[in-house]
Amino acid sequence: MAESELDKVSGKTTTGHQWDGIKELNTPLPRWWLITFYATILWAIGYWVVYPAWPLLWSYTRGVLNYSTRAAVAVELANLEKIRGDKMIALGAASLADIEKDPALLALARARGKAAFGDNCAPCHGSGGAGAKGYPNLNDDDWLWGGSLDQIVQTIQFGARSGHTKTHEGAMLAFGKDGILKRDEIGTVANYVRSLSGLSTRQGYDVAAGANIFFENCTSCHGEAGKGNQELGAPNLTDKIWLYGSEEATLIETITNGRAGVMPAWVGRLDPSTIKALAVYVHTLGGGK
Repeated sequence: MAESELDKVSGKTTTGHQWDGIKELNTPLPRWWLITFYATILWAIGYWVVYPAWPLLWSYTRGVLNYSTRAAVAVELANLEKIRGDKMIALGAASLADIEKDPALLALARARGKAAFGDNCAPCHGSGGAGAKGYPNLNDDDWLWGGSLDQIVQTIQFGARSGHTKTHEGAMLAFGKDGILKRDEIGTVANYVRSLSGLSTRQGYDVAAGANIFFENCTSCHGEAGKGNQELGAPNLTDKIWLYGSEEATLIETITNGRAGVMPAWVGRLDPSTIKALAVYVHTLGGGK
């Protein structure tokens, strides 16, 4: 390290540090900045003492105020439940049909259902219930397992292929993966399925062969006209509403590998009144039957 010296250009002394002939000027931080910096350190120390701060193996330091944001939120939620008390009791006691007929109960159910939907359902179905690829749109009239109030409650409670004993069962078979259909047969029936919704088909596609393959393999679930079967969760193939897409390549993938999306069971996770409110909210989004 070289000795410090006076820089002739800036009039400031150097620190004695030098890199490749470049000398470092001695320009300390402003006093106000240092005071602010030390004040933040003192503030942090005070915060550690007053509020929860340091994690421990089994818990965390509570601080002299013993404050907890989780506990504060719990208190606020408990107070909110007390305010809602009588109304929620009335909501829980009312039938689904009565809720939709009573403006006050309907407003309460929609408000609580909307909150529950945002917390639990929006990650899959979207904040407005419009769905996404592989996740049903709840605003239309196309329902895999039925769109009545009772059917919606059933689906929310027990889900689809969730593992619950009362869940909706039924899945799209993997006709290619399981060796049921050959590759060319899958392409043929995929084009036939597209034709059911009035979509264009591949040039040279054999209509008769597609219809025959569909009749022998698909009608047991989707029906001879392709209208679907809600008891099996088999979609309507004629309404131009597609859960995974209507492109030929997508249909070939679906027929080849099958589909078995899972809807979780919410019974036990949500209380009965919330499930009821959630069902009413979904039913009133616009697509409920």
